[in-house]
Amino acid sequence: MGEVEDQVVAAARDRADALASGDGERLRSLLHRDFGWISHLGEEFDRERYISSNVGGSLTWNAQTLTDVQVVVVGDTAVLRCVVMDHVDAGRGEESFRMPMTQTWVRVTDRWLCLAGHAGPRRTD
Repeated sequence: MGEVEDQVVAAARDRADALASGDGERLRSLLHRDFGWISHLGEEFDRERYISSNVGGSLTWNAQTLTDVQVVVVGDTAVLRCVVMDHVDAGRGEESFRMPMTQTWVRVTDRWLCLAGHAGPRRTD
């Protein structure tokens, strides 16, 4: 990967770390104001609902790991595709889920912000 692709991957890993650490402000700083997400269950989230659902609620993130990462950059837009391993606790003890994930990142004043994402479906392999 080149330097720009590495910057996108670093931003995506920073987003994953913000989830795992429960840092809502850091997470907000990495999401575009027009951010949207579709979960593996088909739920749709805007920026604020995504943050409130993932930080300080009934779901606790322990880690998110990105593997098989591929990034395509066109101008100030990047698409990151990977396989993600989520380690979460929804009140029943830690569970781990593996699934494909796609994120769209846009460069805004020399920073990469996540504009949109989709995860799923969960893999059973």
